[in-house]
Amino acid sequence: MASFNHTGSGHIAFYLLGIPGREDLHMWISIPFFISYVSALLGNGLLIFIILIKSSLHEPMYLFLCMLAVVDVVFATTTEPKALAIFWCNSREISLNGCIAQLYFQHSSFISESGILLVMAFDRYLAICYPLRYTVILTRSLIGRIGVAVFLRAHYVFLVKRLPFCHSNVLPHVYCEHMAVAKFACADIRVNVWYGLSVLFSTVVMDALLILVSYLFILKAVFRLPSRGARQKALGTCGSHLGVISMFYLPGIFTVITQRFGHHVPLHTHILLANVCMLGPPMLNPIIYGIKTRPIRECVVSTLSSLCKHC
Repeated sequence: MASFNHTGSGHIAFYLLGIPGREDLHMWISIPFFISYVSALLGNGLLIFIILIKSSLHEPMYLFLCMLAVVDVVFATTTEPKALAIFWCNSREISLNGCIAQLYFQHSSFISESGILLVMAFDRYLAICYPLRYTVILTRSLIGRIGVAVFLRAHYVFLVKRLPFCHSNVLPHVYCEHMAVAKFACADIRVNVWYGLSVLFSTVVMDALLILVSYLFILKAVFRLPSRGARQKALGTCGSHLGVISMFYLPGIFTVITQRFGHHVPLHTHILLANVCMLGPPMLNPIIYGIKTRPIRECVVSTLSSLCKHC
């Protein structure tokens, strides 16, 4: 299982170790993984259902939130079922095509979510700075085009499949990572490195900078509002969005820093941090928006109450 010596890539199988050094704890570690994954599916599924059936929520802010929930479901489902299969059934093998599928949906979901958060920041900017023109600018047709553009931007082709593999095929992780797989190739992977960095900087880093600029303008506009109540309402709406943004970007930044500089940090800590990045936002996003956004909270309560009456 440790290595193979051919240069083709047609029938390669990789072996995911799960969390090396903690194999005896896999069953216990799977419990928070499973609870987080089920919570993400139920929370985002309920959010999508509520927004689609309630005509009062067919506004730009909630439609973007619906897109975010869809991406979160895909983001969590890309890796967690395989991780649970490793923990519960010791199902460690994954084909090269399976790895590439994981990589594709990981990266496309991550970039899509970053783009949606940027669009949501733009939405709040328009709502606070240009409230009278808000519905005129953000028409449903424009929202549809924005959604298509966000998803198309994220769908780029990976360069892993073209590589010949001749080194160890054992991945010390619960899912495939682009550079971890590329390092097993017996060919020059500089194109993979620079391509990955260019995509990262041209999408996620640029999105984060534009979100920062948007919120500087938003905060400037908020503190110019004459009414204290209006300021509090605007800050409350933006607060939930900033919470979601922080959960999305900060764990990822912390993980990158620890991987680059934290060489003394144990491998299992890196893996657990990576999974926090994969499961944290999908699980917590619907909770934050459900608590902080009154129309959604009221719709959820009324829908659940009516379902309970029918039961």
